[in-house]
Amino acid sequence: MKTVAIVDYGMGNLRSVAKAIEHVAPDYQVLVTADPAVLAAAGRVIVPGQGAMPDCMRELKARGLADAVVTAAATKPFLGICIGLQMLFEHSDEGDVAGLGIFPGQVRRFPGEAMHDAAGVPLKVPHMGWNEVWQAAAHPLWNGIADGERFYFVHSYYVEPATPDLIAGSTLYGPSFTSAVARANIFAVQFHPEKSAASGLRLLDNFMHWQP
Repeated sequence: MKTVAIVDYGMGNLRSVAKAIEHVAPDYQVLVTADPAVLAAAGRVIVPGQGAMPDCMRELKARGLADAVVTAAATKPFLGICIGLQMLFEHSDEGDVAGLGIFPGQVRRFPGEAMHDAAGVPLKVPHMGWNEVWQAAAHPLWNGIADGERFYFVHSYYVEPATPDLIAGSTLYGPSFTSAVARANIFAVQFHPEKSAASGLRLLDNFMHWQP
């Protein structure tokens, strides 16, 4: 049977992600796992997450998962969600910690002085709730999803890729920030598709049928 591994490093919406994948891909065995060997054998890998980047990196290393995630990101269809996006980059301002360094760039905190809308109304941090995602280019994971569709966010930090070719989507919250990245077999998003109703399920369905 085809398998997809959801990486369990003690952080993240594991049950919600697993249920969403079971819904869109009933022909897959969904494995919520902290075992690097299971991760290595799976056909697809999803790294969800919520919480703080220092905790994320510490737990990945403590459970022996960091190298397995790097290998998976180099070899098979890979989806990162929220912290699962941020940890792909080189460094985070949150806790001044190194990420996995798969992509060049930094993770930044929303700048307080810039956090207001077009009318000058202050915006709260964390960024929490529904917001539009503007697609940078066509991609198989955007199939059937309108440009500017709304997805659900919960975060105080965002990624700042060093190369613009990584950017797959952006969102306006105060400044415009990168809300999706893509390269080769990797797609990663700042928002939570498992909490984003029909459009989120469509993105997950697209990932499960993607053949990069």
